[in-house]
Amino acid sequence: MLDPSSSEEESDEGLEEESRDVLVAAGGSQRAPPAPAREGRREVPGRAGGGGAARPGSPSPSVHSEGRDEPERQLDEEQERRIRLQLYVFVVRCIAYPFNAKQPTDMARRQQKLNKQQLQLLKERFQAFLNGETQIVADEAFCNAVRSYYEVFLKSDRVARMVQSGGCSANDFREVFKKNIEKRVRSLPEIDGLSKETVLSSWIAKYDAIYRGEEDLCKQPNRMALSAVSELILSKEQLYEMFQQILGIKKLEHQLLYNACQLDNADEQAAQIRRELDGRLQLAEKMAKERKFPKFIAKEMETMYIEELRSSVNLLMANLESLPVSKGGPEFKLQKLKRSQNSAFLDIGDENEIQLSKSDVVLSFTLEIVIMEVQGLKSVAPNRIVYCTMEVEGGEKLQTDQAEASRPQWGTQGDFTTTHPRPVVKVKLFTESTGVLALEDKELGRVILYPTSNSSKSAELHRMIVPKNSQDSDLKIKLAVRMDKPAHMKHSGYLYALGQKVWKRWKKRYFVLVQVSQYTFAMCSYREKKSEPQELMQLEGYTVDYTDPHPGLQGGQMFFNAVKEGDTVIFASDDEQDRILWVQAMYRATGQSYKPIPAIQAQKLNPKGGALHTDAQLYADRFQKHGMDEFISANPCKLDHAFLFRLLQRQTLDHRLNDSYSCLGWFSPGQVFVLDEYCARYGVRGCHRHLCYLTELMEQSENGAVIDPTLLHYSFAFCASHVHGNRPDGIGTVSMEEKERFEEIKERLSFLLENQISHFRYCFPFGRPEGALKATLSLLERVLMKDIATPIPAEEVKKVVRKCLEKAALINYTRLTEYAKIEETMNQASPARKLEDVLHLAELCIEVLQQNEEHHAEAFAWWPDLLAEHAEKFWALFTVDMDTALEAQPQDSWDSFPLFQLLNNFLRNDTLLCNGKFHKHLQEIFVPLVVRYVDLMESSIAQSIHRGFEQETWQPVNNGSATSEDLFWKLDALQMFVLDLHWPEQEFAHHLEQRLKLMASDMIEACVKRTRTAFELKLQKASKTTDLRIPASVCTMFNVLVDAKKQSTKLCALDGGQEQQYHSKIDDLIDSTVKEIISMLVSKFVAVLEGVLSKLSRYDEGTFFSSILSFTVKAAAKYVDVPKPGMDLADTYIMFVRQNQDILREKVNEEMYIEKLFDQWYSSSMKVICVWLADRLDLQLHIYQLKTLIKIVKKTYRDFRLQGVLEGTLNSKTYDTLHRRLTVEEATASVSEGGGLQGITMKDSDEEEEG
Repeated sequence: MLDPSSSEEESDEGLEEESRDVLVAAGGSQRAPPAPAREGRREVPGRAGGGGAARPGSPSPSVHSEGRDEPERQLDEEQERRIRLQLYVFVVRCIAYPFNAKQPTDMARRQQKLNKQQLQLLKERFQAFLNGETQIVADEAFCNAVRSYYEVFLKSDRVARMVQSGGCSANDFREVFKKNIEKRVRSLPEIDGLSKETVLSSWIAKYDAIYRGEEDLCKQPNRMALSAVSELILSKEQLYEMFQQILGIKKLEHQLLYNACQLDNADEQAAQIRRELDGRLQLAEKMAKERKFPKFIAKEMETMYIEELRSSVNLLMANLESLPVSKGGPEFKLQKLKRSQNSAFLDIGDENEIQLSKSDVVLSFTLEIVIMEVQGLKSVAPNRIVYCTMEVEGGEKLQTDQAEASRPQWGTQGDFTTTHPRPVVKVKLFTESTGVLALEDKELGRVILYPTSNSSKSAELHRMIVPKNSQDSDLKIKLAVRMDKPAHMKHSGYLYALGQKVWKRWKKRYFVLVQVSQYTFAMCSYREKKSEPQELMQLEGYTVDYTDPHPGLQGGQMFFNAVKEGDTVIFASDDEQDRILWVQAMYRATGQSYKPIPAIQAQKLNPKGGALHTDAQLYADRFQKHGMDEFISANPCKLDHAFLFRLLQRQTLDHRLNDSYSCLGWFSPGQVFVLDEYCARYGVRGCHRHLCYLTELMEQSENGAVIDPTLLHYSFAFCASHVHGNRPDGIGTVSMEEKERFEEIKERLSFLLENQISHFRYCFPFGRPEGALKATLSLLERVLMKDIATPIPAEEVKKVVRKCLEKAALINYTRLTEYAKIEETMNQASPARKLEDVLHLAELCIEVLQQNEEHHAEAFAWWPDLLAEHAEKFWALFTVDMDTALEAQPQDSWDSFPLFQLLNNFLRNDTLLCNGKFHKHLQEIFVPLVVRYVDLMESSIAQSIHRGFEQETWQPVNNGSATSEDLFWKLDALQMFVLDLHWPEQEFAHHLEQRLKLMASDMIEACVKRTRTAFELKLQKASKTTDLRIPASVCTMFNVLVDAKKQSTKLCALDGGQEQQYHSKIDDLIDSTVKEIISMLVSKFVAVLEGVLSKLSRYDEGTFFSSILSFTVKAAAKYVDVPKPGMDLADTYIMFVRQNQDILREKVNEEMYIEKLFDQWYSSSMKVICVWLADRLDLQLHIYQLKTLIKIVKKTYRDFRLQGVLEGTLNSKTYDTLHRRLTVEEATASVSEGGGLQGITMKDSDEEEEG
C-alpha cells in the first residue's frame, strides 16, 4: 500500500482557520466567508475512532513554549467541540423530520469483518483438523484440499495484512476455499452414483463445521440476527446514538439538544424547515442583488447559479409539500389543493396566489360522550325506568341502557363525528310513560353543552334544566365530553381580532389555526354549529409578533399582531400564556425567520405567576444555562455547510471503517440516509460532497484500508460529469474551486490506482475483494480520459497498465527473494546449496504466477499479452539468480536438470510463455548440458557392453543376462530422461529423439552380434551324443535375443521413413540371428539323431558286422536273458528329445520361437530318418533296426504333437513316406520272423511299453 501522505501535517494550520471561521458563523453575529477547500486532514480530539494531541512546535520545546501551547491546544479542542455540537444540531434535525431521503433497502449486505484474533483462532481450528483432533470425518482428498488452503491461504502474510486492514470477512475466506475445491473436484475422476455437486456441497459443509468450531455452534444464530438488524434499517433512536458516537456527543448534551430543539414536535420541525428554506431563498435573492458570486468557470454561470439555488429550494418545498399533513382528516381535499398550489411554489415570482375557499378548511372532529350518573332525581318512583339520550346537533341520536330511578347509573359512551369546531351537544333524561294513551316518554331534564377541543375531558357534574313545576330542582348529571383535535388543527381558542380585510369589527371570536398543506396555513373564525369558517385568512407572507396593548380597543389583555405588506391584523387574548401559545403556533405556520420574543414587562404582568413558562421555554432555559443556546439559535443559512458536511462525512467514514463490518468504504443505510438528508436540506453541492468523499477514501486507502474501487468510480464519475458539463440532469454550474480540486484529485487518484495495480498481489490478495482489481482497471481507464465524452485510446491505457505491471514484476520478485532469503545464499553458500535454493525459488515463482493466473487473470482479460509481459519481466529477474547458481555448478554436474524440468513443465503449458524470451534462454543454457550428457551416456553404455560381454557368465537375470538387462535399462532410462525433459523446441527435440533411437539401435545390434557369437561358441563345445542337454547359458542367450526383439520395438521405433527403415534393419538383424541360432540348435539335435542312426547302420543286411551281431545275440540268448537289441538306443534318444524339449520350454521366454524350433527339429528329424531309409531302399531292415526306428518315430511324433507342433507339420509327406516304409517293413518282418517284433508296431496303439 502507499505510504501515508505528508499533506496531513501541512494542513493542520489551514484546518484551524476553517474551524475559527465556522465558529464565528456559529455564534450568529455575522456570516462567515466560505472556507477554502483544503484537502488536508486532521484528527479531531474526542471523535470516534481517532484522537491525538497537537503536534509540538519544536523537537524539544522549552517550558515557556509548552506553557504557551497548552492554552492553544485547549482552545482548539473547545473550538472543535463547539463545531461538533453545532453540526450535531443539524444532524438531529435531519433525523427527526426527514423529507427528502429514505434509508435505502437495496444496498448490498456487508459481512462481519475478521480480526487478528479470529484469524489466529481460525488457523488453530484448521490445524486441529489436520492433526486429527476433531470429530469431523473426511477423506484424503478433502484433507489435501484443507492442507493446501491452510498452507497457501491461511498462513499467507498477505491475508494477515488484509485482515489487519479490516477488508476481510468470513465470506471472503469461504469463497477462496470454494474456488479452490471446485478446481480440485473437477479434476477428480467420475464416480458412479456420486455427482461432483454432491461432493462440493459436502466439502463446503465440512469447511463450515471446521470454521465454526464446536464451541460457537450455539452462539452463531444470535450474532447473525443482531448483525442483520443493525446493518439494515435503524430507528431514530439508533440513528441518534450512532451520530453521538460519530461526533463525540455526550448523552447529556444530546438530551439537552433534543428537548431544546423539540425534536419530538413535528410541527416545530416542519416550521424550522420552512424558515430554513425561506432563509435560503432570501440569501439567493441577496446574492443576486449584490452580485457576490463564487468564481465560476464561465461568467454566464452566475445567473444559472441563482436559478439552481431557487430550483433546489423549490424542489425541497415540493418535497415538504408532498408529505401528508395528517393521517386523519379530509385527505382528498388536501391532495387536490396541493396540486393546485404546486405551481406557486415552483415559481417564486408568481404574485397571483391561489386563495383558499371556505370548503378547503373543513375539519372533522370525533366526540366521545360518556354519561356516568344522575343525581337529585326525586320526582320519580324508585322502581320506575329511566334512561338518557345524547346527540350532537345536526347528527344522530343515541340512547343509554335502562336503569331504575333508585340507581340512575350507566357509564355508557356514545361516539359521534362532526365537522363543527363549535358543536352543540344535548343530553336529555327520560322516564318511561305508563299511561295507555301516552305516545312519548316523559322528559325529566336536559343539559346543553358547547364543547371545544380545548375543553376539559374529565367527567363533571352539570345542572340540568327541568320542566316547570318539577320537584327535581337540584337535578344534576355527571358526564364527560371529549372532543379530539385533528392533526392539521394546530391551535384553537377565543381571541379578539381586528383586521383591514377580514374581521373588521373588534370582537371576541372562536379561532382555529388550520394546516391545509405543509406550506398552507389559515386562521379561521367559526360560529356555533357551522362547519365552514365565517371568515379566514391565509398566513403565507405574514409575520407574527408580540405588541403592546392598544388603549382604544376594549376587551382582551395581551396583544399580538400579524403583519403583511398592506395588511395588519391585531389579536388579543385574555392571558399571557394563551398569547404565547398562539404566537408560537402562528410563528411555526408563517415560516418567518424572525423569532418573536415576549416582552419582559408582559411577563411581570402575568397574574398566574410561575405557571407562565411552557415546557419548551423551560428546556430553553436549561439549554442556555449549559452554554448551548448559540447552537440551537444559529441561523443555518449563515454557516459554511460545505465545511461542516466535510467534517461530518469524514467522521462518519472513520466510524464506519472502525465498526464490525467489512464495509470497504460503503456507508451503512442509516448513514447514507442522514448524509443525503443533510446535503439536500442544507444545500451541500453534490460535486463538493463527492470530492470530499473521494479525498477521504483515497486517504484511507493510502493508509492501508481496503476501499472498494467501485465506490471511487461512482464518486469520480459524478464529479467528472459535473465538471465537464455532462450531467444526466442537464448542465450545471461549475466553480473554479471545484474544477481545481477535481484536477488535483484526478492526479492523485491516478497515482493511487497505478500504485494499487503495481501492488495487485498485495492490494487484492487471492482476488479479494471479489472483482476489485477489475473495477480498479476500469476506473483507471475512466480517470485517464481527458473529458467525460472522449474515450481514451486503448493503446494509452495499455501503456499505463504495462508500466504498472513492470513495476509489479519487480515488487513481486523482490518480496519473494526477501521471503526466500536468496541474497544470502548467492553470496556465501556452496554450489549445491545455491542450486537447492534456486530450485525452491523457482517453485515459489511458479506458485506466484499460478496464483496470478487463478485469481487475477480475469481482471487483465482485456490485455492477456500484458500479463504475459509481466511474467516475462518476472522471469527475467529470476534469470539473474538462476544463471548465478548454474555458473557455480561444477562441470559435468547433472543436478540442475530438475530445475529445467520444473521450469519447462510450467512454461510449455502456458501458451503465452511457451518459447518466450525466458523459455528460450532456459533452453540455450541447457542445450549444451543435454548434449554433453547424452554423449557421455552413449560412451558409458558402449563401454559397459564391451566389458559386460567379456565377463558375461550368461546366468539368467530377469528376461536376459546381466549385461543385456543393464544395457536395456540404461537405454530406457536415458530415453525416459530425455522424454521427461519435454524439450519445447521441436527441431532439437526431434534431433534428440532420433539420436537416442539410433544409438539404441546400434547398441542393440552390438548386443545381438555378441550374443550370437557367444551362442555359436557355446554350441560348438556341446556334446553330439544323446547325453547332450541344452545348457542354461544357451537359453539365456536365446532370451537375450528375444528381449532385444521386444526392446527394439520400444527403444528404436520412430515415426518417419528413414528411421522406420533403420528400425526394420534392427528387426531383420534380430530375426535373422534368431533363425540362425534356431538352425544351429536344430543342426545339433539332428547330429545326435544321425549318431543314433549310424549305430543302427551296423545291422544293415549283408554286412559282416550284422551277421556277427545276430549270431552272438541268438547264442547268448540260450544261456542268459539278453536285453532286446536296439531298445536302449531308442529309449536313450527319446529321453534326450524329451528332456531338451522340457529345458527349452521352461527356460526360453518366447513361445513363438520355441514353436519354430520344434517345427524345424521335428521336420529335420523325420527328413534324416527318411533319407537313412531311402539309402536302404533295396535292403530289408534288420529286426532290431526296425524296432528301434518304429519306437523313435512313434515317440517323436507323439512328443512333438504334445509340444504343439501342428498337424500339417506332423503329417508331412516325409512322415507319410516314412510311415509307409516302416509299415511295409513291419509286415515283412512279422511274416519272416514270426512275432519277432515283440509288440512294437506302427499301428496307432499304446500297448507297447513306454520307454
